[in-house]
Amino acid sequence: MDLFEKLLSDSGPLGQHKFIDNNFYMFPKLEGEIAPRMVFKGSEVLTWSLNNYIGLANHPDVRKADAESAAEWGLAYPMGARMMTGNTVQHEEFERQLADFVMKEDAMLLNYGYQGIMSIIDALVDRRDLIVYDAESHACIIDGVRMHMGKRLVFPHNDISNLEKQLIRAERLTKESGGGILVITEGVFGMSGNMGNLKEIVALKEKYNFKLLVDDAHGFGTMGETGAGAGEEQGVQDGIDLYFSTFAKAMAGIGAFIAGGKEVIDHLRYNTRSQIFAKSLPMPFVIGGMKRLELLKSQPELRENLWKIVRRIQSGLRDKGFNLGTTKSPVTPVILSGDPIEACNLVVDLRNNFNIFCSVVVYPVVPKDVIMLRIIPTAAHTTDDVDETIAAFEAVKVKLLDGTYKRAGWENVKKVVSM
Repeated sequence: MDLFEKLLSDSGPLGQHKFIDNNFYMFPKLEGEIAPRMVFKGSEVLTWSLNNYIGLANHPDVRKADAESAAEWGLAYPMGARMMTGNTVQHEEFERQLADFVMKEDAMLLNYGYQGIMSIIDALVDRRDLIVYDAESHACIIDGVRMHMGKRLVFPHNDISNLEKQLIRAERLTKESGGGILVITEGVFGMSGNMGNLKEIVALKEKYNFKLLVDDAHGFGTMGETGAGAGEEQGVQDGIDLYFSTFAKAMAGIGAFIAGGKEVIDHLRYNTRSQIFAKSLPMPFVIGGMKRLELLKSQPELRENLWKIVRRIQSGLRDKGFNLGTTKSPVTPVILSGDPIEACNLVVDLRNNFNIFCSVVVYPVVPKDVIMLRIIPTAAHTTDDVDETIAAFEAVKVKLLDGTYKRAGWENVKKVVSM
């Protein structure tokens, strides 16, 4: 078969729904300043889909640092990869600050979170080694594991008993291969909002020889006494061998980092292909990143404001009978029952008639007949925003239960979103 003919005959699990879309569900355009209220298809909407956890995206000090560093350095500097001509004093200083903040010996900057952790996994293991990972790990981890040429074992989400069984099996297999064991999990899982059982995983180190890599993209800046993440929250930061996070969430920026022991981080500097063969992180992202980290550390009220909103919306929704699953973090999944037709009509109603914009998640990301409305509270939201949203959710829940959205059908969806 012709390669392109094959692609056009199978659009994939998301592409198969493109016939109903007009930048409504996928590739929507939110316009205006980054804020709780933005413009969607000409109307102002209350937005709960931005990972701007502590409100830094439009913080005046951040905007000033970004603008001044762009004016001073431009977006091209430094030219080249870090190993060749792209290293600077500022890059090294930012790494030092990050390592200190997450209580590790050293840190390495990465251009992007997704490609960064894929390449980190690739640099850590060879075909003799074995990876054990949580089944609900983010796609970037799954893709990194796919690249691994050796064996990999998966354990059901947060199932420590099963993880121990996999570790017993892994030790037997690596005894034969002469390799080591890498366990991968997340600090905060981005869909469910619950935390990885880091304390229990770290405790298993007393019985089994493995190293632990934690992706804490949603925990960094939001969890723990100082915001150092889920490891700090659970009191086991020192038991995490490699701590990874992106700047795209609480830091409202571009880039990522990996932190750990100095010798291991040095090894990664010389072996992480996505950094060795890619241009260095531009200077404005580095200067701006340091300003964001400074504010994260010096203004704990930002994180306090976030948690005020988190507690209000989560307790308010639960009081109204909504199922929020097992979230222990700002990530707020609202779990409903319904098919894709009902999900689409519900979202049309929320966005067009209630002016509420939040993400919707359906099968295959969640089980069939499950609709997940994913809310990301931020420090920039207000209690009035919360109350307005809860009232809207109550209204659409009534329509979902009485069959309004099912009766509307696909034709209603296609008609509305094509406008």
